[in-house]
Amino acid sequence: MFSIYFVISIFAISGKSCEIGLDDKINPNDAPAASLARLPNIGFVRAAAIVAYRENFNEKNSESQPFQNCNDLQKVRGIGPKTVQNISQWLKFDNN
Repeated sequence: MFSIYFVISIFAISGKSCEIGLDDKINPNDAPAASLARLPNIGFVRAAAIVAYRENFNEKNSESQPFQNCNDLQKVRGIGPKTVQNISQWLKFDNN
């Protein structure tokens, strides 16, 4: 299960900083839309677009994965370099 623990920085109020911890990373090549939607700035629309791109790719290319690395996600409409940068730390890729 994909889970991220966020602690909002209240440095300005209390002088304390925070850390983001991560239990599991997700693979966009097989993660369900619900898991993808939990990534920062992805939401359900972009998550559905990732799944649709993946399914369309898999129909045409059974031997390879649609996403070999984070930058490949830019092939999905609505995902650009900034989004990729924001989510890259939560992704993993199993390149077989």
